[in-house]
Amino acid sequence: MLVFTAFFCAMALVCTLIVRCSQKRASESQPATIASDGNHSEFTTPHTMRVLLINGSPHEKGCTYTALSEVAQALNAEGVETEIYHLGSKPMQGCTACGSCRKLKKCVFEDQVNEIIEKAKTMDGFIFGSPVYYSGVNGTMTAFLNRLFYAGSSHFAYKPGAAVVSARRAGTTATLDQLNKYFTISNMPVVSSQYWNMVHGNTPDEVRQDLEGMQIMRTLGRNMAWLLKSIEAGKQAGLTRPEAEQRIGTNFIR
Repeated sequence: MLVFTAFFCAMALVCTLIVRCSQKRASESQPATIASDGNHSEFTTPHTMRVLLINGSPHEKGCTYTALSEVAQALNAEGVETEIYHLGSKPMQGCTACGSCRKLKKCVFEDQVNEIIEKAKTMDGFIFGSPVYYSGVNGTMTAFLNRLFYAGSSHFAYKPGAAVVSARRAGTTATLDQLNKYFTISNMPVVSSQYWNMVHGNTPDEVRQDLEGMQIMRTLGRNMAWLLKSIEAGKQAGLTRPEAEQRIGTNFIR
């Protein structure tokens, strides 16, 4: 009788351990979870999402930085890590159309372009900020972006991108249009806000007084975080990137 009792106790213990192990495996196989109270959702991912913010202004802590910092704080509040990278004020080599990047998979000129291409491989989203120069992106940023996207666009594809511009008064929408073209030619989802992504001011203090502009930056950050989490949720649900067709090139002059 004691033998049978011990046998059944041992079997019960084994069954309990099997059930617990199965529950543990099931929980580990679902790393992304969404909890909602009807108004707000809390999302956890198997890895920490990261956004790279590029400050194209020659001033490291100027108006463009002030706008980008507001976006970064909103992203941080949503659990997204951020890095603000300053291009600096040194001359930037423009693209020479040598075509070497097709073979090298990077730019032939070893500078910040290749540094950012390497960073892009591990980033989940990007925000590019520029001051307005004659209703357009400043020269350093333009040279940088031309080479960056021509040599490394594959590392930006299907990752959200957003543009932020800063001006004393005008030229912002034309500059936004220029920046957005890099995203829309590279299969990047474009993140918007409640208004066009711009701030106004001649100094960082003046930019902080642009209350609507700063709110636009915070909304942009939250929208970026929401899109990143939505993409991650899709991945966890088994969704894959769209299947690309073979590229067709049509020349108008033959």
